[in-house]
Amino acid sequence: MWLPCGRASRRVVSSFSRRVFRSYFHVEGRRKFNVAAFMPEAAGIQGLSDRSTLQEFSVSNGESFWAAAARHRLSWISPFHTAQDCDLSRGRIKWFEGGKLNVSVNCLDRHVHTCPEKVALIWERDEPGSEVEVTYRQLLEMTCRLGNLLRRRGVKKGDCVTIYMPPCPLAVASMLACARIGAAHNVVFAGFSAEALAERIRDAHSSTVITVNQGVRGGKVIELKKTVDTAVDSCPMVQQVLVAMRTENPVAMTARDVDMEEEMLKEDVVCEPAVMDSEDVLFLLYTSGSTGKPKGLVHTQAGYLLYAALTHRYVFSYHDGDVFGCVADIGWITGHSYSVYGPLANGGTTVLFESTPIYPDPGRYWEMVQRLKINQFYGAPTAIRLLLKYGDQWVHKYDRSTLKTLGSGMPNMMDVFRTLFATKTGGICISPRPSDPDAEIVPGMAMRPFFGIKPVLMDTEGKVLTSNNTSGALCISQPWPGMARTIHNNHQRYIETYCQPYPGYFFTGDGAYRSKEGYYQITGRLDDVINVSGHRIGTAEIEDCSAVAESACIGYSHDIKGQGVYTFVVLKKDVDVQETDLSRLLNDMVSKKIAKYACPDFIQFVHRLPKTRSGKIMRRVLRKVVERDLNGLGDLSTLDDPAAVQEIIQGHRELRGQQQQQQQQP
Repeated sequence: MWLPCGRASRRVVSSFSRRVFRSYFHVEGRRKFNVAAFMPEAAGIQGLSDRSTLQEFSVSNGESFWAAAARHRLSWISPFHTAQDCDLSRGRIKWFEGGKLNVSVNCLDRHVHTCPEKVALIWERDEPGSEVEVTYRQLLEMTCRLGNLLRRRGVKKGDCVTIYMPPCPLAVASMLACARIGAAHNVVFAGFSAEALAERIRDAHSSTVITVNQGVRGGKVIELKKTVDTAVDSCPMVQQVLVAMRTENPVAMTARDVDMEEEMLKEDVVCEPAVMDSEDVLFLLYTSGSTGKPKGLVHTQAGYLLYAALTHRYVFSYHDGDVFGCVADIGWITGHSYSVYGPLANGGTTVLFESTPIYPDPGRYWEMVQRLKINQFYGAPTAIRLLLKYGDQWVHKYDRSTLKTLGSGMPNMMDVFRTLFATKTGGICISPRPSDPDAEIVPGMAMRPFFGIKPVLMDTEGKVLTSNNTSGALCISQPWPGMARTIHNNHQRYIETYCQPYPGYFFTGDGAYRSKEGYYQITGRLDDVINVSGHRIGTAEIEDCSAVAESACIGYSHDIKGQGVYTFVVLKKDVDVQETDLSRLLNDMVSKKIAKYACPDFIQFVHRLPKTRSGKIMRRVLRKVVERDLNGLGDLSTLDDPAAVQEIIQGHRELRGQQQQQQQQP
């Protein structure tokens, strides 16, 4: 089978090796900045005395900076003639016009020429210790065979192929095969329901779907092909479904189904790469959307690849020979940028994680770090919050000495910090690293903008806040290559969402605090702001307690305060305390940290919160429950566990009933 391939062998936490950063500096009487050692892309820039002057140049001379980076980091078929042509007020974003390239060539061919047997992928399968390594030569062969198969079956440049697969080598090859022949891909998380999958297939106008017979996750078999069958029944535009075999179990095949691996063996191992313009579409990626209506964000070829490669290299301090482990699913932007495109563009070795963080036990991540000797580890905050329930012993059980960088944080290990990163940004925009060797890391703060990124804070009247020690709406004042170009089939929605709220600026949707030192802290989505007694409170400010694994605060209509605070709380597993006592503790904590007016009016203890498959807490659903608008819950099939909503509805009724009884007592 192709899948095994044969065995060839929002918060981010960082402990960058100081010796790595010291190699960027040399001492001749006093410390000087060696720009060529730190960032070869900027070697030709004159007058750089330290990292801060490089940062300043990247912002004040963005066109020159990004042009130099693009020429150095990417392989071009034809050079670009214009670095950028952007107008944020109109939502027009164009980078590297005139340039032609092929993304799969940048991720595969050029590395095969120099190191064909270097490991490109380590497929960490569901069962620990059953990992599979895939070299760059093997991945290129897989990609070319699949690219030829897609071409033979009528997929053309400009088409969009939907991919519904778990993290595995063939999923990566499917993405790269689309890029090779000039087709866009639309990767849908292989956990979404048939209804959610069908909606994305229809919006993307996909006539071809790629999937596997079954998935394996957490020791359970998942019937992915059956989900696809149900989905395409309502998608008349789908002409063919290519099916790979993840397990040995046969599945029912219809006239539209194709045995992908059998057909790939008939294809040549050489596939001529399509010549793509810089602004041709590379992929669509659908987000849940704050209204529940998914929006397909569009990313294009050169700008996205450059930004993914640079942020992977410099935020995580990735060096040749390192093993990079991003445990995000390929169905999310994190998986796209930091499991696939960023690492492969840099010729790196990247881990594809198929399992769950608690299978077969909560030590899975750290056992994997020890076994695979991972140097950089990047995980989702929701997974870390899940692991917080199980305590530190699972972390300390394993040898983590190979780690130089740890993403998303674990307790009692290293300093915790966050990043600004979303589907719309394409890559990390604000992060503690890169920075000078001895620069501080403040726990919980995103801190410093990446090269070429200029964040600003806006007040409620749309004016720029210039002082430090202030909070506001977080915007980015100038375009960058990795940003999404539009929303598929709805550019007006793109303009209204990101460009119109603060004309001339890109609105991230987040609130932020800028400290007196000038560091940025993301305070949460602005649509999660609660207005209590005339005071605007970001929910992130009151979601913190040592006994709490995770929580969510919702504003609701209050006769006196305008908005009251309704808090949902998930406790850590080892917490042994009465709910009434903990409620009192939480209120005391909020009263001391913020003010008495911010104390929750209701605290509902739950076993789980409703989340999307990417781990985003669906406050929209929680708000509908609190407002008792159960008819407005909308489609719950995209939630990770729809049953959690029924538990919350029942708990809400009981809590409200208790309140009514107390009010009736004399």
